[in-house]
Amino acid sequence: MTLPSIHISPDHSSPIYTITQGNLTKGDSISRLDSTLQLVVHKLLEGRDVDFTEACLLEKATPSELPGLCEASRHIRDIGKGSTISFSPKVFIPLTHLCRDFCDYCTFRQSPTEASSLFLSPEQVLTIAKAGQKLGCTEALFTLGERPEQRYPEAKAWLQKRGFKSTLDYLTFVCSLVLNETTLLPHSNPGTMSRIEMSNLKEVNVSLGVMLETLSLNLTKPGQPHHRAPSKWPNVRRKTLDLAGRLKIPFTTGILTGIGESKIDRIEALWAIKQSNKTYGHIQEVIIQNFQAKKSTPMAHHPNPPLHDTLWTTAVARLILGPDINIQVPPNLNSKTYPLFLLAGINDWGGISPLTKDFVNPESPWPTLATLNKETTAYGLNLKPRLPIYPEYFMNKHDFVSSSLRSNISRLVDTDGFVKGGINRYV
Repeated sequence: MTLPSIHISPDHSSPIYTITQGNLTKGDSISRLDSTLQLVVHKLLEGRDVDFTEACLLEKATPSELPGLCEASRHIRDIGKGSTISFSPKVFIPLTHLCRDFCDYCTFRQSPTEASSLFLSPEQVLTIAKAGQKLGCTEALFTLGERPEQRYPEAKAWLQKRGFKSTLDYLTFVCSLVLNETTLLPHSNPGTMSRIEMSNLKEVNVSLGVMLETLSLNLTKPGQPHHRAPSKWPNVRRKTLDLAGRLKIPFTTGILTGIGESKIDRIEALWAIKQSNKTYGHIQEVIIQNFQAKKSTPMAHHPNPPLHDTLWTTAVARLILGPDINIQVPPNLNSKTYPLFLLAGINDWGGISPLTKDFVNPESPWPTLATLNKETTAYGLNLKPRLPIYPEYFMNKHDFVSSSLRSNISRLVDTDGFVKGGINRYV
């Protein structure tokens, strides 16, 4: 099948991309790269290692060289993933909006006076999960603020009254409840975790996640997005990332782009993810999340990153991370342009919910699965539903899954490790 190519208008204004059906012969766009970039890209295409200095040369790619990076990233994607593009049918369970941190771009966070309730009750959690099960969901995504009991006495009292020592203690309980009462598999994004907290959660989650976001120390300075968010400081995030590896937990992470970091900062963060995975083999997925300005936040007037910038980041992520790691770009954050990221090397659309909104980005609805399937197949690719744990982590890496969870997983998947019934269950 002929792949669409990316064309850039001379003035690089927005929108700067159009899709055409012109032939994109192998090596055609790559041959237009600067000679230094060609050397780096060819090494990566040949499966050879590059060092960090060489990886940083990707920062120098001009907008007119973006098609060459995208072509190379697609080729590497195809080596590792073939024609399969996956997604996770999920329900989004916002266990608590309370958070000890203050990130300048976040609207998920609420104070006790703003929140309709301090925490979802076990009954509310099960109501959401069971409704998702009826619609064919297989993932229960738990998202919550970071350790709110450390800032708010009300949160601490709520937990203690019900016999829980911490928010993560309560999270472990409700994950167990979902496992026992439904067929959904929990995946939790609770922020930074200690070794014992992560070990406990591994018993009731098939995977965990924490966004690395950035390693830029500049963004922790006064007036910057993470100044009042100690859990977002780079050393804390990296510690959590590596700890998950030591505990052999399938882990989802990623970077947040467009919040004031440089392209070199992004390369540094992707390189750190690569090195952690090289040591432990636990990074199942990397999310490239582009910033979206939100009303009533300190960054309400901060510009969103342009399309070419997110495409560059996505292509560079695939080039650096290689063929085996799963890479996603959220389609709801790029509602008019998300099919283009198939040209930049992604192989996953992330979690898509037929029931619940994206509580982190409530202004950005997910595409319908029928539309997502149509757009994906238009590029000659096959859309498949997956679990919140990728097939390679329960089919090939047996020590990455708690033995108590194996039966929960096996009853949901086909012989390839994807959700039984495939996309036809949902469209």
